[in-house]
Amino acid sequence: MKQYKLLGADGNVYLSETPGTFGGNGKLKIYGRLDCPSALSTIRRFPGSYEKSRVFFADEKTALAAGYRPCGNCLREKYQEYMNDPQKYREKFGL
Repeated sequence: MKQYKLLGADGNVYLSETPGTFGGNGKLKIYGRLDCPSALSTIRRFPGSYEKSRVFFADEKTALAAGYRPCGNCLREKYQEYMNDPQKYREKFGL
């Protein structure tokens, strides 16, 4: 059975039989949709380099718990809500 590498809330990588629902940039601490235009564009422009910092999350709560913020492009409304009050946004997920 295929195994996927996901980042946990503690920042450690673990294997899962279920693929992640969000992708992220480990250097910038940003998460977004797997089809994010910004991420896909960067992957095309810089083949091989962006993938090294690419991480995946099972869900949004895990991404937030690991210290990541929503993408300002593909998750624009969530990004704006997060930027208005990061703690209040995190509290919505019980963090």
